Amino acid sequence: MTTLIDRPRTALVVIDVQNGVMANGYQRDRVVAKIAALVGRARAAEVPVVWVAHADEELREGSEEWRYVPELVRIEGEPFVHKSYGDSFEGTDLEEHLAALGVGHLVIAGAQTDACIRSTLHGAITRGYDTTLVADAHTTDDRSEYGAPPPEQVIAHTNLYWRFQRAPGREGRVLVAAELDFRALSA
Repeated sequence: MTTLIDRPRTALVVIDVQNGVMANGYQRDRVVAKIAALVGRARAAEVPVVWVAHADEELREGSEEWRYVPELVRIEGEPFVHKSYGDSFEGTDLEEHLAALGVGHLVIAGAQTDACIRSTLHGAITRGYDTTLVADAHTTDDRSEYGAPPPEQVIAHTNLYWRFQRAPGREGRVLVAAELDFRALSA
């Protein structure tokens, strides 16, 4: 029920599943496997897959740390968005890709839960998108030494509060990967 006109499609947006970002990700292998399966299911349902990659002073574009994990392979023609901010929309061409594809509903997976995932979820709903967070397909590092809760609590809290996100004409949802039906979301 997006507020965006003539945007009936859904897209899977995979955020920052890069070597350097995922190196210490909580349950990294399980999360990457869930995302890989989601990518395959999205492609089978003819749902666009949009790839987002962060770059900054610590994560240099083109470096091995910047590259996507080897388990996830982008197909030529799938949009690839370069970003420098937490919100995947800020200073990028993400909106242009989504508009060209007729997308008004985003399915979000990737990393880091407490940074780029949250920022993009909020950026999307503010811009008029319906957003579904895949509960078991996002992760973060352990930042408890800096006062943050352990990663499993960060993930659980994000899943909990996103279930209740609403704005006029749009909503946030949370589904586990097994519950996600791309064909139903794209109908």
